[in-house]
Amino acid sequence: MQPVFPLLNPREVPNKPVMAHPQRSEQVVLLTLLGTLWGAAAAQIRYSIPEELEKGSIVGNIVKDLGLEPRELAERGVRIVSRGRMQLFSLNPRSGSLVTAGRIDREELCAQSPRCLVSFNILVEDKLNLYPVEVEIVDINDNTPRFLKEELEVKILENAAPSSRFPLMEVYDPDVGMNSLQGFKLSGNSHFSVDVQSEAHGPKYPELVLEGTLDREREAVYHLVLTAMDGGDPVRSGVAQILVTVLDANDNAPVFTQPVYRVSVPENLPVGTPVLAVNATDQDEGVHGEVTYSFVKITEKISQIFCLNVLTGEISTSANLDYEDSSFYELGVEARDRPGLRDRAKVFITILDVNDNVPEVVVTSGSRTIAESAPPGTVIALFQVFDRDSGLNGLVTCSIPRSLPFELEKSVGNYYRLVTNAALDREEVSSYNITVTATDKGTPPLSTETIISLNVADTNDNPPTFPHSSYSVYVLENNPRGASIFSVNALDPDVDQNAQVSYSLAEDTLQGAPLSSYMSINSDTGILYALRSFDYEQLRDLQLWVTASDSGDPPLSSN
Repeated sequence: MQPVFPLLNPREVPNKPVMAHPQRSEQVVLLTLLGTLWGAAAAQIRYSIPEELEKGSIVGNIVKDLGLEPRELAERGVRIVSRGRMQLFSLNPRSGSLVTAGRIDREELCAQSPRCLVSFNILVEDKLNLYPVEVEIVDINDNTPRFLKEELEVKILENAAPSSRFPLMEVYDPDVGMNSLQGFKLSGNSHFSVDVQSEAHGPKYPELVLEGTLDREREAVYHLVLTAMDGGDPVRSGVAQILVTVLDANDNAPVFTQPVYRVSVPENLPVGTPVLAVNATDQDEGVHGEVTYSFVKITEKISQIFCLNVLTGEISTSANLDYEDSSFYELGVEARDRPGLRDRAKVFITILDVNDNVPEVVVTSGSRTIAESAPPGTVIALFQVFDRDSGLNGLVTCSIPRSLPFELEKSVGNYYRLVTNAALDREEVSSYNITVTATDKGTPPLSTETIISLNVADTNDNPPTFPHSSYSVYVLENNPRGASIFSVNALDPDVDQNAQVSYSLAEDTLQGAPLSSYMSINSDTGILYALRSFDYEQLRDLQLWVTASDSGDPPLSSN
C-alpha cells in the first residue's frame, strides 16, 4: 500500500507502521484535513488501517491532528459522535490516539466493495465544533476461496461437440483485489479443461470445457478435482469434486427467452405478489422437453425473500421487501430438462423506495439552562436529523415556531444548531418548550416533532422597588422606647438571592445627634422602631431615607 499524503497539508507525513498481528504488519497512513469554523463543512481527517487489528490498536494521533493536548480530551469534552450498528473506534484519554474498539472484519462491514470507508464525527463539546473523520479499512487475505458446493455432478451428452462449455458451481471469496479469487486449476485430464468467465466488476464463473469427443460406451464417468486460488501471499485455495456423467444423446437443451430479466417493484409490495416469470423452451419432445426451474447463485437471505415456481418459472415474494435493507437483488435461475441439460439466466430486481420512514431528530449536545443576559446568537443545542429513505423521501427540513426568540442554523452535514435571536427576559418568560419539527419531502410528507426544554436563569437586572416614593407616619408623643411605629416593604421581581431584600437607614443627624439614636429598622422585615420617647414640644417631625438593597452581584438598591 502506497502512502497517501493530505491534500491541504503537504508537510504532513504518514504515521509509523502499526503491528496488526504477530505474523504481519501493515502501515497506517494518515490523511488529515482539518477545519475549525462552525456553519461551514469541515475538512475531513482521514486514516487507513488493515482489517483484523487487535482491540486498542492505534489508528492515528487524533489529538495532534486536532491541535490539542491529550489532557484536553476530558477538559474540552472531546468525544466520538456516530450513528451505526456498533462503535468501531474509541479515544485513548492518556495518549490522545484514536484506537480500535475491537477487531474489524472488512468483509462483514463492507462486503466486496472496492473501498471500505467508515465515517464519523469528533465533537469538541466546549465549542460545539464537529470534525469529520474517515477511516479506510484495508483488506487482508484472511478468507479462502470456497465453492458453493464441494461436490457437483455434470451430465454431458456423448454427442456434445468439442469446445462445449458447462457452468460449474460458483466460488465465493469475500476478499477484494489480489486477495480475491484469481484463477482455477483442473486435475490432469485430456478430455476436459477449465475456463473462467467473469462479469465486469463481478464474480468469476468457472466453466468446464470439453476438449474432445466422448464415447459413453468406452468411459461413462470422469472424476475431476477443481481447485480455486486467490492471489494473496501466501496463496489460499479451495477444492471441489466434479463427477462427469456421459449421457446418451438428448440433442436440445432448454433455452431461456432472454439471458437477463429485469424488473422494478416498490418496497411495499404485499407478500406473495408475483414479481416476474422466466421462461425457457426445449425443442425436444416427451421427457426430454419437460423443463423445471430452480434458483442458483442466491444467498440464504435471498431464498427467504423470493420463491420460484419450479414448473411455471414464476418468481414471487415470500417476505416483506425493505429498500433501506437492500435496494437491489441479483438472482440466478436455471432451466433443466429431464436428462439434465440446462441453461441459466440472470434476474435483476430493483426495489423502489417508498416514503415509509419518519425523520428522526437526535440531540447531540446542548444546555438545559441559559442566562437571561445571554446575547443573541448564543448556541443552545446541537442536533442531527436523518431519514432512512432516499431521494426526496430522505430529504429533511427542520423548523421551529417563529414566535419564539430562537432560530435554526445549518451546521456540518445534517446537523443543526439552535441559537437565540433576541434578548431574553426571565421575568416575562422563565422557560421554553421549543418544538423542532423535521419534515421530509416525500409524497405524502412525513414529519416528527422533538421538544427541547430550556430554563431561563435569572440575572440581577431588577432593583427592589417600594410601592410608594414617600410615606407619612403619625406617632403620639411619649411613646414607649422600642415601639414599632411603621413597616416598609420593597418588591424585587428577580429570584433567589437576586430577590433577597435587606433594609437600612441612611446616615444623618438630628438636633446634633445621629439619626440612628432616634430610629432603627429591622434589615430583614423593614419594621421601623422608635429608640426614644418623643416629645412633641422638642421634636415635631423628622425625615429619614430607607434604602432597600438586594443580594445580587453586584447588588441593586432603591430609596
